Amino acid sequence: MASEIYHSPYINTLRATAWWLYVFHAVCFLLTLGMLSFIPLILNYLARPKAVNTFVYTHHTWQIRSFWWYFIWGALGWILYFTLIGIPVAFIIWVLAWAWYAWRIIKGFLNLNDNIPMPYPEN
Repeated sequence: MASEIYHSPYINTLRATAWWLYVFHAVCFLLTLGMLSFIPLILNYLARPKAVNTFVYTHHTWQIRSFWWYFIWGALGWILYFTLIGIPVAFIIWVLAWAWYAWRIIKGFLNLNDNIPMPYPEN
């Protein structure tokens, strides 16, 4: 019965939107290190209300949260970069944030392809 829900035309449309947004996030991430990821972020915010009560909603939330945490860690890296002692720490933060964000995009993309919802924090 669950597979019937996942294969409805409405769910397939929502799923395709989330799929393309994962692609846009990945392209922005790879080509600009995430500096243009605010574009798919805005689209996530616009598409998420349409996916309420579906597993796709968790994917939009996953992408939104991934962007904001990546942004916070990147900003922290820039703050540390402007201190001489913090430069090595900034590079470590940027590398770890980059790897973490890449993992989040790949994990979300694979789970979406398998119709698996992402972990969703209560608050």
